[in-house]
Amino acid sequence: MKFLMYGVQDHERATIENWANQHQVEIVTTSDFLSEDTVAQSKGFDGICIQQPIALGGPNLYTQLKSNGIKQIATRTAGYDMIDLNEAEKNGLLVTNVPAYSPYAVAELAVTQAMQLVRHIPEFTKRVAGKDFRWSGLISREIRSLTVGIVGTGRIGATAAQLFKGLGAKIIGFDQYPNDQLNSILDYRPSLEDVLKEADIISLHTPLFDSTRHMINKSTLKLMKNSAYLINVARGGLIKTEDLIEALENGEIAGAALDTFENELMINKDLSKQSLNDPLLSKLLDMEQVLLTPHVGFFTETAIQNIVEGALDSVVEVLRTGTSKNLVQAQPLSAK
Repeated sequence: MKFLMYGVQDHERATIENWANQHQVEIVTTSDFLSEDTVAQSKGFDGICIQQPIALGGPNLYTQLKSNGIKQIATRTAGYDMIDLNEAEKNGLLVTNVPAYSPYAVAELAVTQAMQLVRHIPEFTKRVAGKDFRWSGLISREIRSLTVGIVGTGRIGATAAQLFKGLGAKIIGFDQYPNDQLNSILDYRPSLEDVLKEADIISLHTPLFDSTRHMINKSTLKLMKNSAYLINVARGGLIKTEDLIEALENGEIAGAALDTFENELMINKDLSKQSLNDPLLSKLLDMEQVLLTPHVGFFTETAIQNIVEGALDSVVEVLRTGTSKNLVQAQPLSAK
């Protein structure tokens, strides 16, 4: 077998090489993302594997993949909203993801961000950097005194719930498909709105579908407590950014931590010597009550190994059996 891997970064190469040697598969890598400009590179390969923050492109891309003899698309991510599943299906392309590479990697970041916000670490960091060592106005609360709302209780959301529970917090949650096995950890609420009204910390762990896009918007933000914090380690499109900024400016919520963004073209790039060209992100960067990280929830040694190996295993599985345990299709709100 011969595979082409798109969007490969240096931290993946050792795992790719080890997997290729163990499975006797020839793997060619490129740092290019899969697009209509690069799809021609797939000709002559048995399978492809991608990882990218941008959409694959229009219908022609999927048609070209089919004409090049490609039968699948394996994404090295849990989310797959960058792929048009309808176009993939029309062209006989089976799509796989890596749903459980390391729930702890992402869940631990959510807890880390929440604790930093509650203890006002972003504000204190900026004060100390300016040689201001006062405490004024930044008294903290303890996690065990708070209610944490988990939105999406799949693998990552359930793990986050366990970690917050271990810190003594009261845990509530919402998912269209409640998991009875979590009843000892959290109490489900009948609607997202109920969770938003009650929780002191909202942690998002749902995939991005049409039904969940901008689920956090002007109207839903108004339901949150003025003292509440919003955490997003899931997908950037779950939040309407301009509405979040307005809520922060008006004091409708106390703060936010974002690991994902609606526009992620800047991810893993050094833009320190050029203009950002993103007015919404620029506003967020200037806010003391906002904590930003560049989509690094997955970025641990364990997760990277599981991501690469899991995605490549799925390519082999599809080519040999015509299906995969990690096959994905459009589905309603339920975190992977």
